[in-house]
Parts: sequence; C-alpha cells; structure tokens
Amino acid sequence: MNDIQRFLIMCSGSSTEILKKTPTDVNKHIGIGGVILFTGLLASLSAGYALFTVFDNVYIATAFGLFWGLMIFNLDRYIVASMKKSGNFFRQLFIAIPRIAIAVLLGIVISKPLELKIFEKEIHKQLNIIVNRNKTELQKSIDFRYSDLAKPIDSERKEIYTKIDAIRNEYNLASSELEKEIVGTQSETTTGREGYGTNAKRKAELKQQKFEEMQLYIQQMQPRLAELNSEIDALIKQKEKEILDAKPTEENYNGFAARMQALDELGTTNAILGTAAIFIALVFISLETAPVLVKLIAPKGPYDYLLEKHEHSFKVFSKESIQIMDIKSEQRIKKEINKSL
Repeated sequence: MNDIQRFLIMCSGSSTEILKKTPTDVNKHIGIGGVILFTGLLASLSAGYALFTVFDNVYIATAFGLFWGLMIFNLDRYIVASMKKSGNFFRQLFIAIPRIAIAVLLGIVISKPLELKIFEKEIHKQLNIIVNRNKTELQKSIDFRYSDLAKPIDSERKEIYTKIDAIRNEYNLASSELEKEIVGTQSETTTGREGYGTNAKRKAELKQQKFEEMQLYIQQMQPRLAELNSEIDALIKQKEKEILDAKPTEENYNGFAARMQALDELGTTNAILGTAAIFIALVFISLETAPVLVKLIAPKGPYDYLLEKHEHSFKVFSKESIQIMDIKSEQRIKKEINKSL
C-alpha cells in the first residue's frame, strides 16, 4: 500500500494492520475513506460560505470552515468505524438506524449553504423583492402608527378651524344682509327700502360684532394652533428619522437567514428550482449515508472476520488478565492476614 492508500484507510477508520492480511478488502475501505474525506471537505466549504455570509470576513469563515470540516470528518469516521458486522442483517439495521439518521441530518446541514451558493443569482433577485416588500410594509406600519399619534392633534386643530369657519360664515352672512338692506333688496330679513336706515345700522353693528368675534377667537387660538403645528412637525421629523434609521437595516437584509428565506420563497414559487434544490439535498444525503449503507449492505468479508477474531481475543485476554489480577490480589491479602496472625 502506498501513502495515499494508507491515508484513505485511516480516513475510513479501518485498521491498516488487519487490511494487510486481507488484500481483497483494501479497495472497499479505500473507497469508504475517500467518501468520508470528501464529505469533510464539502462540509468545510459549506460552513465557510455560510459563515462568510454572516461575518463577511474571509479569515473567520476559513477558520470556522476548517474546524467544522474536521469535526464532520471525525464524526463520519467514528460513525463508520463503530459499525460492526456482527449478528444478522436486522440486528445490524437496528444498530445502524441512529447512525443513518445522524448522516441524513448532516447531509441536510451540509447541503443548505451550498444550495445558497448554487442559486446565488436567483437568491439576489428574490432578496431585492423581499427588501422592497419589507420597506413597503415598514412604511405602512410607521405611517399607521404616526397617524394614530397625530389623530388627537388633528382633531383639535379641526375643531378650531371649524369654529373659525362658522364665525366667518356668520360674518359673511351679516355682511350680505347689510348690503341687501343698503341697496334695498326685498327679503324676509330686509325691509326693501334703499339707504342707510335703522335696520342697516343694526345690521352694520351685527357685522362689526361678528368681525370682532372672529378676530378675537383667531387671536386667542393662535398660540394653541402654533403649539399643535409644532407637535405635528415634531412627529413628522421623528417619523422621517425612524424611516432613515431603518433604511440601512432593510437595505442590508442579505444575511444567512435572509438568503434561506429567499431560497424557500423561490422553491415555493418556482417548481423547477424547488425540485433542483431537493435533488441537491438528496445528493449530499446520499454522500453522507453512503459509507454507512455500504457497511450495512456489504457482505461480511475477511476483514470483518479478522476484526471480530481480534476483538474476541482481546476480550478473552482482558478477562484472563482480570482473573490473574484477582488471584494475585487474593494471595497477597492472605499473606497479609497470615503475617498479622
């Protein structure tokens, strides 16, 4: 065996010394080691890309990607190495179910960041749609909230202006009645006699009274209207500031969770893309479960017989060693008792 073969056998978690005695099983274990190695590399790339979208720092992403890849590599190696070809097929299947479940979970975890990279262009387009939608919803939410805050102020301003309009209408009516009285227009409220008589004088006094009443009310309400207008201006400035502060957050909505949301929406609206994403996930699940399934389905080979024999010999040796230690310990205790007597 050359160095590459020994390295791949090490990746598979198999014993090189035992495989030297079973050359027919070497290629099988080299293949298992290769799958475990490349699964670890893919996991490293996947985690590195995922962390790069979060931190936007290539050094942090690289460091964590290597750490994650080594962890997945070691976990896969342990899962495969811990499977023994002992007992019938159903017993082996029962033992393998937790390992297969872990492998499926790891396949899904590894596949998602790589799916984000594969569909990056489509995701960027969908992110723009999501950002614009979020901006619209945010604008509506802020408008509604500040509209509620401004309602009492608008209501009070409307009451003041309504009363001013009512007094102005009374003044305009008095002015019209005075004009009709002076020109001699006949109506229910005028005498129809032309000239500035007693009725005209009374109507002129009423007109002056309404004018003074209007001016006095406007003068009294002017400070309050200024306060109300100031409150409205303050609300408008506060609203504009809130929208301006939220703008960078909305425009930079492109993190890992945002990309996952975009991919999920694309899978819902675009059947082809959704199917492609499912098949990509299945490919990685297949890669992750392949070593476990190969170990499970493959018939018991020479390597498995020798490994079982080696472990059995070790167990027998361990029991004998324990028995010998127990005997020696018992003899030593008896000697100590005899000495004490």
